[in-house]
Amino acid sequence: MSSPSPSLLPAARAALRATLPIMIGFGFCGFSYGLYMRTLGFEPYVPILMAMTILAGSLEFIMASMLVGTFAPLTAFVVSLVVNARHLFYGITMLDRYRTTGRMRPFLIYALIDETFSILGTGHVPEGVEQRWYYFFVTLFNEMYWVLATTIGACLGKNLPFDTRGVEFVLPALFLSIFAASWQQEDRHISSIGGLAVTFVCLMLFGPQYFLLASMLSIVALLLAFRTVLDTGTELPHD
Repeated sequence: MSSPSPSLLPAARAALRATLPIMIGFGFCGFSYGLYMRTLGFEPYVPILMAMTILAGSLEFIMASMLVGTFAPLTAFVVSLVVNARHLFYGITMLDRYRTTGRMRPFLIYALIDETFSILGTGHVPEGVEQRWYYFFVTLFNEMYWVLATTIGACLGKNLPFDTRGVEFVLPALFLSIFAASWQQEDRHISSIGGLAVTFVCLMLFGPQYFLLASMLSIVALLLAFRTVLDTGTELPHD
C-alpha cells in the first residue's frame, strides 16, 4: 500500500487544527438536528441524506418543519433562496482562489458553507502547507463533522434513555441565538426591528400557513427599497 503524499499530511493537520472549534459546534447542532428529525417521525436515512446534500444547518431545520406541514413547494423554494442568498456573494469571492484547485474545484464549490468560508476567506494558509490541499481538507472536515453528528443523532434518536419530547425547541433556540448575535453586532437595530414587525404583520394577515413566504418577500423588498438609508445611516425625511 502506498503511503500518503508528503503534501497531504501537513495540510490535513493544519486543517484539523483550524476546524476543531467548528467540530464542537457542529457536534451539538448536528446531533440535535438528527434527533429532531427522529422526533418528527422520519427514518434515520432522511436527515443523513439531507445533511449530505443541503449543507446548510439553519435551512435543514426549517425544511424539517416544512416537511411535516402543508405542502408548499413555492414557499420552500423562496425560503431556501432567501435564507442562503449570502452563499452567492461569498461564493463569488472564492472563485479566484479556487482556480488553481484542479479536480477538487467542483467539490469545494459544492461544499462551501459559512464556517468553511470563515476560515478560507481570510486567504491565510499555514506556512509549509499546499494551498489546494488545505482548502480541500478544511472543506471535507467541516462537512464530515456535520454529517457524522447528524448520523449519530438520527441513529440514537429512538434509543436514548430519556424523554426527547420538547427537543423541537432547538429550532427556535437556534434562530434566537442567531438573532441575538446579529443584534449585538449592529450599530442600529432598524433592520432587525423592521423584520420582526413585518413578520408579525404577515402572520396576522396571512395566518401561520402562509406568513413565512409573505414575510420573506416583504423583508427583502423593504431592505432593497431602503438600502441607501440602512447603509448610510441617514434619517428618513420628515414631513
